[in-house]
Amino acid sequence: MPIFVDQLGRTINLHSAPKRIVSLVPSQTELLHYLGLTTEVVGITRFCIHPAEWFNSKKRVGGTKDFDLARIDALQPDLIIANKEENVQDKIDALAQQYPVWVSNINTLTDAYNMIQQVGIMVGKAKNAAQLVEQLQTQFAQINKQSLSVAYLIWRNPYMAAGGNTFINHLLTNICGFSNIFAPNLRYPTVTLEQLAQASPNYVFLSSEPYPFKEKHIAELKTALPNTTMQLVDGELFSWYGSRLLHTAHYLQSFLAT
Repeated sequence: MPIFVDQLGRTINLHSAPKRIVSLVPSQTELLHYLGLTTEVVGITRFCIHPAEWFNSKKRVGGTKDFDLARIDALQPDLIIANKEENVQDKIDALAQQYPVWVSNINTLTDAYNMIQQVGIMVGKAKNAAQLVEQLQTQFAQINKQSLSVAYLIWRNPYMAAGGNTFINHLLTNICGFSNIFAPNLRYPTVTLEQLAQASPNYVFLSSEPYPFKEKHIAELKTALPNTTMQLVDGELFSWYGSRLLHTAHYLQSFLAT
């Protein structure tokens, strides 16, 4: 019986390649589609918007944090794909009492590569997953770093930023060469306009998710940071760590080329 270890160090047993998969993580749902598991994936969340054909056809089990255990039971999965940050631990623990639950924990590109490879092995698509990782490694190796300071905002009222020990921070600092002014603050700290003004970063990136920043939100920030460049950014390309990464390297390079 194959034994797999997830990114929290938990072990799960799979009798064979899974035939009924439930994904509780949008970026990993998209990865499963990329790997060709159209028949095997039977359940997703309402936030699994990519690909559109799955969003419109697959059974939805609720959200990433409020998924319905009864809906998952009805699907009788033989593998559930979850994530430490996006899902709630007590609900994952409840699922793990009945089903194999593989939990990812992504803070770096290396973590993402390992997740892709491990998921590929579990679902019988090891070659496809390895080829994807090789392609991603080639793309990200070509990014030319630039030393600029940045704040990356993910929420408004109150403002919240991506701090240290996050996948977003890893892309900003390790991959792009930016200096994240909130990197000393772990995870997603609440920040103020005064803090932003005092740090006066070269850039403020306004993410499209989870808060949908728009052009209209730039004015209030410009009042406090008149010399800072405000940039609306695609949050999926900064925080989705599955096959969407195929679009991320070029996107990041576009900021560094300006």
